[in-house]
Amino acid sequence: MTQNIAALIDHTLLKQNATKEQIEKLCEEAKTYTFASVCVNPTWVNLSANLLQNTAVKVCTVIGFPLGASTTAVKAFETTNAIENGAQEIDMVLNVGALKDAAYDFVQKDIEAVVEAAKGKAIVKVIFETCLLTNEEIVKASELSKAAGADFVKTSTGFSTDGATIEAVKLMRETVGAELGVKASGGVRSLEDLQAMVEAGANRIGASSGVEIMQGLTSKSDY
Repeated sequence: MTQNIAALIDHTLLKQNATKEQIEKLCEEAKTYTFASVCVNPTWVNLSANLLQNTAVKVCTVIGFPLGASTTAVKAFETTNAIENGAQEIDMVLNVGALKDAAYDFVQKDIEAVVEAAKGKAIVKVIFETCLLTNEEIVKASELSKAAGADFVKTSTGFSTDGATIEAVKLMRETVGAELGVKASGGVRSLEDLQAMVEAGANRIGASSGVEIMQGLTSKSDY
């Protein structure tokens, strides 16, 4: 059971002040528990890939993070660069303002550009920032992500006003069905939190609290 829980977790460190020593510790913890991946900022992808070479732990990074307001061309370039540096999973931030403007064609093409850049090399997760969206917008974002060829939809960056909620995860799962993954991120601090998100429909968890979760503790971390 412990191994199954570990395989759900993207062991995450996205803080602006993260140091090399902290990234090295993150990767060592990921190897110890065999987490699904480490999720790090692009500047740490190459180091993480080297540290995790010949292990089952993948390297995940974030694109257009945390606002999602980079241009499409920049997001695509970031994706290509991250993959060249060793990333195997790409978590891109959706353009929230464009979604709210009902610029759906733009939003879908923005996601498609990242999916195309990652094609055959990395999976793509689309971060919604659900705390900023209505239920209708969460459904629409899920539909656009699916139409664009993404592999996962994801709740949050952990850098906005709130993180994952049971309601948002349920809504995302209902909309994308069984074909896409659902990643709950932000505020998952304990095994109980993780289990609640899984019951709601999540099959991946983004958390900086992976070690505490595995040890049955509750973290005070925000992400």
